[in-house]
Amino acid sequence: MRELINDLKEIKLVIFDLDGVIYRGKNLIPNVDKIIQELKDQSIKVVYNTNNSTITRKMYVERLEKLGIKSVISDFYTSASITTVEITKMKKKSTIFIIGEIGLKTELENCGHVIIEEGDITNHVDFVVVGLDRNFNYNKLSFAQKCILEKGAEFIATNSDTTLPVEKGLKPGAGVMVNAVMTCTNKEPKIIYGKPNPFGITKILEENRIQREYTCMIGDRLNTDILAGNRAGIKTIVVLTGVTTEEDIDIIKNQLINSEKNRELLPFLVINELEDIFI
Repeated sequence: MRELINDLKEIKLVIFDLDGVIYRGKNLIPNVDKIIQELKDQSIKVVYNTNNSTITRKMYVERLEKLGIKSVISDFYTSASITTVEITKMKKKSTIFIIGEIGLKTELENCGHVIIEEGDITNHVDFVVVGLDRNFNYNKLSFAQKCILEKGAEFIATNSDTTLPVEKGLKPGAGVMVNAVMTCTNKEPKIIYGKPNPFGITKILEENRIQREYTCMIGDRLNTDILAGNRAGIKTIVVLTGVTTEEDIDIIKNQLINSEKNRELLPFLVINELEDIFI
């Protein structure tokens, strides 16, 4: 059995991002399934924290199973599930218009919230929740604008990722929809629950009862995964199989010569591939 590198020998919990770390689009990143099993064989807890709100946690279980990775629903902390928990704390059984897909809709409905469609007649809307929506259109944007400006809805975002890694390159992310709503309402989201805000990581630590010093976040984005992990006070590792490049890291390091502004974007470790966490 391989050992973890010295910097990670005390780790008991690993939080993985999904897109760009475990897979790109529908394709497993080579050997990731074996690496995850090696961690589990060493009694290291593995969970997943993703900003992608398009599919349900059950669908994530099924997706990973097809890639040879066993998991259960409680292993997943999506921006949709985290947003739902926090909205439910603010108001139970609220009326919500979403720009989003089945993952967001299912999480909210399962917690008793009422999801309305564009054009529905209602006097009051509690929240407009915006996530990635690959069927985004002018009518949805127009209705979101109306809900916020005329019906008193709070503007909430699941995440603000500008891009989404796919098999060959990148596609637009939820940030495109969030920015569209911002532009036509002249309002910023009241809160963005996904990374880089540490809501998900905080919840993971609480539910697994593992202290920060024994936890690490492995992601592919400096401005979401790494920033969230650093804000949560855990070790952070960026893997160069997704969005971030060595050039991106060098740029930030050079900026630190004159300013400390972006220090939180720097990870504890940089690895080329997940294999590099082992000796």
